[in-house]
Amino acid sequence: MNKKKIRVCIFEDNSALRNSLSVLIRSDSELEFAGAFPNAIKLADDIKETKPDVILMDIGMPGISGIEAVKIVHKNFPEIKVVMQTVFDDDDKVFHSVCAGAVGYLLKKTAPLQFLEAIKEAAAGGAPMTPSIAVKVLQLFRTHHAPATKSEVDLSAREKEILSSLTNGSSYKMIAAELSISIDTVRFHIKNIYEKLHVHSMTEAVAKALRDKLV
Repeated sequence: MNKKKIRVCIFEDNSALRNSLSVLIRSDSELEFAGAFPNAIKLADDIKETKPDVILMDIGMPGISGIEAVKIVHKNFPEIKVVMQTVFDDDDKVFHSVCAGAVGYLLKKTAPLQFLEAIKEAAAGGAPMTPSIAVKVLQLFRTHHAPATKSEVDLSAREKEILSSLTNGSSYKMIAAELSISIDTVRFHIKNIYEKLHVHSMTEAVAKALRDKLV
């Protein structure tokens, strides 16, 4: 049985970058190019027409900003994963993008192969981020979320190990290697972690872990 391809849609106002990303996505056998748009003015209609699994979203578009667009996607199409892309790792924009529902955040200078891996990681439920941005996100959550008393969440020892790795910015592959388990086993544990923490994304899980001192 052929593995279902990951449908990818691009919202990027820079035509050269939009075209190069389109070519890059078409070059990968696991991905399917769904469409590319210069702005998010007709966002909902464009999404309904292209039916993407993952959206690459430029943060600085005219008309409707990337952050506003993420809010619309998160509210109306919660199953779609949004990965933000930007030129600068601006603290405020990083924080607001993640809070709005983005699952990943990449600098536009990210290497092509890393871009492709990030799309696949987002589709699999991960939180792909350029390392410098991952550090900022963790710092921002620690700053913006006041510490709470330690919550009583019934996580197993293995789940705590995996949650701790997530807060350190580890990918599914890295966690699997660190703990000598399969990626499918990592996904199984993360699904259980989401259910126990009552969250729906990696970012929410990391934020709750830090806020409630779970790790």
